[in-house]
Amino acid sequence: MELEPIADRYDVIIAGARCAGAATARLLAQGGARVLVVDPARPGSDTLSTHALMRGAVVQLHRWGLLEAVAAAGTPAIRRTTFHYGDRDPIAVDIQERHGTHALYAPRRTVLDTILVDAAQAEGVHVAFGWSLRGLVRDSSGRVTGARITGTGGAERCVGSAIVIGADGARSQVARLVEAELLHEGQHTTGSIYGYVDALDSDGYHWYYDLGMAAGTIPTNHGKACVFCSIDPGVLRSGGRPLLRETFLNTVEKMAPQLLPRLRVEEPRLRAFAGLHGFVRRSAGPGWALVGDAGYFKDPLTAHGITDAFRDAEFLAEAVLSGRDERIQEYPVLRDTMVRSFMEVTDEIASMNWTLDEVQALHRTANREMNRIVEAQLEAFDRSVRGTGTTTPTVLSVRLSA
Repeated sequence: MELEPIADRYDVIIAGARCAGAATARLLAQGGARVLVVDPARPGSDTLSTHALMRGAVVQLHRWGLLEAVAAAGTPAIRRTTFHYGDRDPIAVDIQERHGTHALYAPRRTVLDTILVDAAQAEGVHVAFGWSLRGLVRDSSGRVTGARITGTGGAERCVGSAIVIGADGARSQVARLVEAELLHEGQHTTGSIYGYVDALDSDGYHWYYDLGMAAGTIPTNHGKACVFCSIDPGVLRSGGRPLLRETFLNTVEKMAPQLLPRLRVEEPRLRAFAGLHGFVRRSAGPGWALVGDAGYFKDPLTAHGITDAFRDAEFLAEAVLSGRDERIQEYPVLRDTMVRSFMEVTDEIASMNWTLDEVQALHRTANREMNRIVEAQLEAFDRSVRGTGTTTPTVLSVRLSA
């Protein structure tokens, strides 16, 4: 039930109220834009996720003033990441203080998405749950000038806007409607099985790798840990739930046998992701843009999706608030230049075609790339602040429509 009616026009319409959409909406509203977000899901609903926030995402939440809310929701602080390669000795890496942050976090999406939506609404964003974007409105030149949305009970509205943003996931409706060109597609993918068990007395993230498979444990909210395994996606497409459970237990037994008794006792509800090749889509055009998985998706094995979504939300918000089409067209160019190498490394890891020495080397490369991306991102933000004299995450306070 909406607390206020949907207006006839907004500066920005965003499809999707999760990490990418809610973060983008809040940043835009802070810059003075009037924003409508539509999402067919229920408020606070769960979604499949590895939950892990990497350094870049934690730094952004800290800068946005939202990290305290994540911690206050009972999200455990992650102070160590441990890598396990076959039967070799584990490699533990302590999380050092950097950019004002001292730990990593892995909030449940029921927690994180709610915090982001609440923060967006506090800035004046109109979030319409139960509404879906079904079509786009265009002018005579083909420029997108609004959207057709439908709500529960068959209600329909045509809403105008200066720009429509797709933050609606890898299978984005907005991307389909604008026929966003596929610029790059990865060659490899993994299938993943996820479940939750009571806290495992873990001291942080644990990532397990062996020939042809991977697994992990990620402490999250409510005294639970997310346990996942990544395997050949063909296995997930060839059988039903009994095979799913058997595959999950067998994979965990091979890689982290100490977890097996807990998994057998608790029998967690399992969810599966059958895999999707990574891709980069053209992410901006006349009157439209894509953010998060809608424009750039990688295999979830490197657990970097939320971190990417936050980074791209900030770049896109700054571009939109400039009020200039050329800045919006430059947004995906900046993103692609920044992430190309990391995407390639992720694709190699997702191939599962490596020795233990090779995957260790890939992880070292991935870590260097993550650090490089964070530094480049903060440098770009600092340049924007110096150039405008503002201290807010967004750059300009420009109204996009009358």
